[in-house]
Amino acid sequence: MGRLVRTEGLTDIQEEILKTVRQFVEKEIIPVATELEHKDEYPTDIVEGLKELGIFGIMIPEEYGGLGESLLTYALVVEEIARGWMSVSGVINTHFILAYLIRQHGTDEQKQKYLPKMATGEVRGAFSMSEPALGSDVAAIKTKATKTDDGYEITGQKMWLTNGGSSNLVAVLCKTDEGDDSVYKNMTTFLVEKEPGFGETAQGVTIPGKIEKMGYKGIDTTEMILEKHQISADQVLGGKPGQGFYQMMDGVEVGRVNVGARAVGIANRAFELGIAYAQQRETFGKPIAQHQAILFRLAEMATKVEASHAMVVRAARGKDSGERNDVEAGMAKMLAAEYCNEVVQDSFRIHGGYGYSKEYEIERLYREAAFMLIGEGTSDIQKMIIGRSLLKDYKL
Repeated sequence: MGRLVRTEGLTDIQEEILKTVRQFVEKEIIPVATELEHKDEYPTDIVEGLKELGIFGIMIPEEYGGLGESLLTYALVVEEIARGWMSVSGVINTHFILAYLIRQHGTDEQKQKYLPKMATGEVRGAFSMSEPALGSDVAAIKTKATKTDDGYEITGQKMWLTNGGSSNLVAVLCKTDEGDDSVYKNMTTFLVEKEPGFGETAQGVTIPGKIEKMGYKGIDTTEMILEKHQISADQVLGGKPGQGFYQMMDGVEVGRVNVGARAVGIANRAFELGIAYAQQRETFGKPIAQHQAILFRLAEMATKVEASHAMVVRAARGKDSGERNDVEAGMAKMLAAEYCNEVVQDSFRIHGGYGYSKEYEIERLYREAAFMLIGEGTSDIQKMIIGRSLLKDYKL
């Protein structure tokens, strides 16, 4: 292990968890990641291994069978997993966000019903805000939950569900329009149960199939079509309608820390590949690492990895302490994503023509890094959030 992405002040338990995950990544993920990614094949064996390690329940409290760890521990685990293969960290992330939402906002009955099975991976989670026509404008959702005598009836179309096929529990944000003047208080999160797979996976719930993507392969990203899906009122997250927007935004904050951590993992791996190749490849009678242009590039890459890691750690620790961290999470996600793309491009250039070959791992990282710029909100969205908050803090 090199000197980058070290974290001060960790407990012995945190260190042991990270050591175990790092060994798993080296042995079980890195050797097969590129082959599985090129085949767009779901990493079943890897996921089963992560279940055995308890990673699916890493932030679920011990009373529900989880490890009861912090967001910081989780973010550092994500860095390690994304270093091996970013798609695997995506399998964990959406599951983790749903578990976090239930832990923070669910009723006692919902916690007892779902969290123990989520900790083991028996219940696999996903969550859904986005729709085909709205992008980042969450307030413009059209999926509607209409009150009935027995609960609600949901009709609409959702987009970009990570784990949409493999999950059996999905948090779905809907409009409920139960009389409040604010559009933000007329949204409700429902816990929709379904079967894993594609096609009609529950009454009124259809998962059409996988969306083909340039990267982020191996993982199922899907649409979700709801047509008069009948759901009981006790499946409202927290038991009270009108709280959905605020619940989802809380989940997105931890999701942005996750994406920032993923970006650090990708960037760290790209740096490792670049500095190794630069010592093996020779031009003009010496390794290219001894040419000043390459040496300077390596120095800049390492500095960007370190800066990104520090921002992610700060954002995670802030959330763990109970602070609102929309600005810190946005800053961490934006910086890590932008730097990730720059580091990967620099490593790609160091590899020269071989970087364009599918034989070399950097080709996969090049495609994966692009997703960091848009996952959990684009850099432009982060800038809006950060800028508006700064204007409040520094108001004349």
